[in-house]
Order: sequence, then C-alpha cells, then structure tokens
Amino acid sequence: MEHPILSVDTLSISFLQEKKWNEVIHSISFQVFPNEILGIVGESGSGKSVSSLAVMGLLPKNNAHFNTGSIQYNNQDITNYSEKEFQKIRGKKISMIFQEPMSSLNPSITCGKQVAEILETHTHLSNKEIKAEVLRLFNQVKLPDPSTIYNKYPHQISGGQKQRVMIAMAIACKPEILIADEPTTALDVTVQKEIITLLKNLQQETGMSIVFISHDLALISEICDRVLVMYKGEIVEQGKVEQIFHQPEHLYTKALIASRPSLNVRLKRLPTIQDYLEQNAHAAVVSHEERKEHLQKLYRQKPLLRVMNVEKEYLVKTQLFQPNKTFKAVNDVSFEMYEGETLGLVGESGCGKSTLGNAILQLDPATKGQIFYKDRDITLLSKNELKDLRKEIQIIFQDPFASLNPKITVGEAILEPMKVHKLYKNDKERKEQVFDLLEKVGLLPEHYDRYPHEFSGGQRQRIGIARTVAVNPKLIICDESVSALDISVQAQVLNLLNDLKDNFGFTYLFISHDLAVVKYISDQIIVMNKGKIEEQNEADALIANPQMPYTQKLIDAIPKGI
Repeated sequence: MEHPILSVDTLSISFLQEKKWNEVIHSISFQVFPNEILGIVGESGSGKSVSSLAVMGLLPKNNAHFNTGSIQYNNQDITNYSEKEFQKIRGKKISMIFQEPMSSLNPSITCGKQVAEILETHTHLSNKEIKAEVLRLFNQVKLPDPSTIYNKYPHQISGGQKQRVMIAMAIACKPEILIADEPTTALDVTVQKEIITLLKNLQQETGMSIVFISHDLALISEICDRVLVMYKGEIVEQGKVEQIFHQPEHLYTKALIASRPSLNVRLKRLPTIQDYLEQNAHAAVVSHEERKEHLQKLYRQKPLLRVMNVEKEYLVKTQLFQPNKTFKAVNDVSFEMYEGETLGLVGESGCGKSTLGNAILQLDPATKGQIFYKDRDITLLSKNELKDLRKEIQIIFQDPFASLNPKITVGEAILEPMKVHKLYKNDKERKEQVFDLLEKVGLLPEHYDRYPHEFSGGQRQRIGIARTVAVNPKLIICDESVSALDISVQAQVLNLLNDLKDNFGFTYLFISHDLAVVKYISDQIIVMNKGKIEEQNEADALIANPQMPYTQKLIDAIPKGI
C-alpha cells in the first residue's frame, strides 16, 4: 500500500467568536495519496475550506486553535509550523487555487509579473529564465497568446483566463499537492469544462496530487478518484467516486445527489436536504399529459410582453484620434411572453442576456426596437409612467447582499417599496403584509428587525424575493438569482419561486447560464449567443433535441455525474 503524501488525523478546529471558542471542525481524518485527485464535497459552512486553509497554514493564528489531531506532510508533522516554516513549503510543495481569482490576483501588477514573483521567491532562475518559464506555464494552461497576457492586468482578461493565470501561479513550482477550492464556481459551464479538463491533464502530466473542493457532486465525479463528503464540520462519508455516486450511505449524500435538477426527468418539486433528513423525500414526476395541458393553457392567451427587433449598442472607446467603435450587445432580438409562463434565457457570460433584461426593465433602454407590455410600447413612457411600470415589472438580483441596504432592517427593506407605490392604507397594514411575506418565503416574523449581514446567502435571497414580491408585480426578471447558492438552497429557492408563481400568478423571465436549472423551471427556453437568439423551443424538447451546435455544446458541458 502506498504511503499517503498528506495525512490529516482526528483534527478538530475552534474559532474565537464573541470571546468564546466555538468548535467548527470535529475530529476529521483523511489522507491524500501521490498522483491522485481527491474530491471534498459539501455546502457552505460544512468546513471544507477551513480544513484546506489549515493544511496551508493560513488560518488566523489569534482566532483559530487546533483542539486535537495533527497534519502530516511527507511524514513530517506540520500542525504547529511557524509562519517562516510554512513559507518554505507554501507555494512550492503545497499550492492553492482560490475560488475568486479577481480578489486573489493583485489588480496593480500585470499577470506575467505575478507568476514571476512566485518563481523569484522559490527558485534560483535568472530573470530571463523566469520570463521564459512564465510563458511556458501560460502555454501549458492554454492561455491564448501568452506574451500578450503576460503584459495585461487582471481586469483586462476574462474570468476563465484569470482562473488560468491562478492555475499557472499555483503550479509554477511544480508542487506535490494542489488544493483547488471551488475553482470553477463562478464560471460558465463551457469554461468550467475547459478548466476541469486542464486540471486533469496537468495532473496526468506532472503526477501531482490534487484536492478538489466543490459543492457540486456531479462535477466532482468528472474529475476525482476518491471523494469525501463533509456536513456541519464532520466527514460523513468517504470512498471511491463510483461507490459514493451509486451506493451512497449517508442521507446527506443522497440528498446532495437528488437535489440537483435533472436533464432527463421533469419533477414537480426538487427534493431538498431537509426532506431527506426528515425522511419525507418523494419526487413526483410531471406526466407528458400534464405538461401538454399546462402549455396549451398558457399559449392560448394573448402575450403579456412582446419584444420586437430589440437592439442595444454601446460605444467602445478606442485609442486617441481613432474613431470610436460600436458594440452590439443585443442584436435584433424578438420574442413573446405569456401570463403565468416562465421563459428561460440562457447563454454564456457576455451573450447579452442581462443587457436584454435591463432593456425590458427600462433601466438601460434599448437603442432600437419596441417592447410592448400589455399592448403598450414601454420604450415611449414618460418618467411618471415608468414609475407605475416599476410596480408591474420587478427584478430579483443575483447578489441580494449588494442590493439590500446594510443599514436598514430587512423588514424595513421589504416595507419600503410598498410605501413608494402607496400600497395599503398605512404602515400598520404594510407591516402585517411584510410578516405574511416573510412567512411565505420561509422566514420568521422575528427576522423583521434583523439586518442583512445576520443572514446566510440562501436566506438573503429569500429576503430579496420577498422585497420583489411586496409590490404585487406581474412580471419578474430573475437575473442569475440562484447561481451563487449551494445546491440544496438552490433547490429550496427554485421550489419557492414555483410556489409563488402558482399562488400569485407571476410571470418569470429566468436568466441563467445553468441549463439544468433553466430546464427545471422553464416552459420555454431561449438560447442567446453573441447578442442574438440562437435557438428557442419548449424546454424539454430543446434539451432532448437541440438544433444548433452552440446549444449542443452548452448541453455537453453540463456535469452529468457518473
């Protein structure tokens, strides 16, 4: 039996919170073997990132404390290494790719120089050799035109390219262990697939071990040899990927697999982790007849919204004395929406889907074309008429934290739009409505007086939904409103959106880059690419039988699980 390169043995970690030590990691043990990819799966707060930061020696010394256990790297106990001792192995022997490359890369240094710094610290190469090695690394991580990217700053390149620069930095010193912490979470499925393939190929070329951390089991199954599942600071299950996928033993693992929307069947409700833990998970499938009847009823009506030949152009500044160019973010887009429908709008970053949403909301009006809402062209409305329209057409944002005022309680935040639109007689009635809404989105009346920072990401998204629903809109634009959520929280929010639609008769334009989610919630799907509509069809038919190569490429890139 091979010796492990890394052993974590009965490790418990506490953090200092409000002058009390609170244990967050409870006696975990696992091993990483040479030349293997180990997956760590679990949701926010499960302890997966804390465990990896402990291995890297990056936990805050004053606020974190090891209660029990040890971390051994190559039979050396590194548990209580000093910062100086860690600096010798960090980056050189054990390296890490972080989830958010923009906050991990220095915005004031070019991409090439940032990778060069690592080599300057840990090798004796000359400046000329260092530059040649950085260009070789950029080539290895498949960056286009390495010498151009070498001189670019992080903000000048795409998300996928930034992540590749991070990977180049992490593998620069040929580490024995690479820890990849959610390295593809913020990326489009096609870019995600490229990064996964890249990591797999690098691992085969160099023989390094990779610890791949994610909340997505299907993704883990595409890259890892073994997997361990974390829940509330404990390892609840570990084993070979095939065994975890086909014969999961723990309820939490079963729930993680089941709560991801399926591309093959249409469920009435997504099972959540809570359903599994309370042992009342049953997945009812929508029959072909039910689906047909539902769609016929929808499309018998007159359209609620008609988008006709809409275009949105932006001026792109060029060099001095050069004429400015125009860029068409939305190019001749037309479609209709019906009351009670969920229309999915899908495509990669930069395809124009959010720009189109903003044009419908009149937040960033279209350059050309007409948008009819209830047979009235809303591109011609005055400021006062637009204010009335805001009550009818609302948006749920991707990041509820950024759209909520941190200084006012969530109750006030939900009450505020009711006041603006003069709904209900007085504040007493409005407050009663807020309590009712909080309950409807699965929160409690006592949450009224709390502030946004006191809630988890999933709870904040519910608050954002309650705020949107507060003015009784007809049409709601959901712009990537579940993309930042854990899989089980995502399932809860998708179920909630469906329930609210049934109860209030909402119509949704659901914008996302995640086709599996869009298929679950949508009646029809529009696929956008480079500002144009590539394909449009009934959701199940589009996934089962895509007509365009671009749609096929998007579907192929979705992690399917084993």
